Amino acid sequence: MTSSISAWIWNERFWLPENVSWADLEHPPPGVEYPRPRDILYALPLAAGVFLLRILFERLVAKPCAHILQIQPGVPRQAQPNAVLEKLYQSKACPDIRQLEGLSKQLDLDVRKIQRWFRVRRNQDRPSVQKKFCESMWRFTFYLGIFIYGINHLWSTRWTWDTRQCWHNYPFQPVSPGQYSYYLAELAFYWSLMFSQFIDIKRKDFVIMLVHHLATIILITFSYANNMLRAGTLVMCVHDVSDIFLEAAKLANYAKYQRLCDGLFVVFSISFFISRLVIFPFWIIHSVLFESWEIAGPYQSWWLFNGLLVVLQFLHIIWFYLIMGIAIKAIFKGKVAKDDRSDIETSSDEELSSNTDPSQTQMLNDSSHTSNLNGETCDH
Repeated sequence: MTSSISAWIWNERFWLPENVSWADLEHPPPGVEYPRPRDILYALPLAAGVFLLRILFERLVAKPCAHILQIQPGVPRQAQPNAVLEKLYQSKACPDIRQLEGLSKQLDLDVRKIQRWFRVRRNQDRPSVQKKFCESMWRFTFYLGIFIYGINHLWSTRWTWDTRQCWHNYPFQPVSPGQYSYYLAELAFYWSLMFSQFIDIKRKDFVIMLVHHLATIILITFSYANNMLRAGTLVMCVHDVSDIFLEAAKLANYAKYQRLCDGLFVVFSISFFISRLVIFPFWIIHSVLFESWEIAGPYQSWWLFNGLLVVLQFLHIIWFYLIMGIAIKAIFKGKVAKDDRSDIETSSDEELSSNTDPSQTQMLNDSSHTSNLNGETCDH
């Protein structure tokens, strides 16, 4: 049964061009290495190592930096112990008016007092700014490091400057140690995000983020398996660059350097536009769609990968529209540092985040304008 499922998943007619088999890639010429799907499995133990490295980084590097910037963990106000309210809170943090009225009769308490208890209890569970700062500093450090590594590797390759080289003699293209390390590092990072998703700051876009990480893992894994590494490394590098400025802007926001935050957000918007609305469609997608068709010809998985890239490009356009909305509001409101910004995620913020790129969601949540300073997230 297992072998049948494996054969179905790795069907040669789907993943590889016509007249090419997995056996052809298993036996390269002397001195040449082709990607082998089983090699990518090393990303799993490496992901555990990345996760442990993150824990050490946050404790030994990020937290001391937060103290230097006077970002304190903060001690939220504790809600009065109440077994009945606590039981309902565990199943529903924002009870509706009917439930509130029922609790009022049951406990002989005013509805306003019950609302206040739930508000304090929700604030009690909210992560501190210091925790958010540590998470963002880890992501900033990774994105900066992996982008520098990617640029260092890609700068000297032929296909970076002539994308037609991505498809010459495809799929019989040797994999270099730099390519393999780049792929392995990116895949291990996203696997580690899958692990940490359940202990990181919980947001309303939890499911979206989970699907996003899973889709990224699938694309990286399968593009490695059928030797689309040259185009894949270009895609990863283009997507990493704007995330650096995104996380940097969040760090400035948490440290209360609002002018720096606003400036970095503008740089993030510009880098997002150049990398994802100019370079990605007119350089990479053009190559994968047209140059690969001309040189290597289409095959079944070719349609899948191109379809996903085109859908991703449409999402980039939508995300940029939302990002520009935030940037324009900041510009026309003048002193953004005086606006009612809050690290508390309101319901309106979360509704916006559910329609936004998972990689941009946290920035929009953390630095969007909100007048809800008391942390109330439920309207009754």
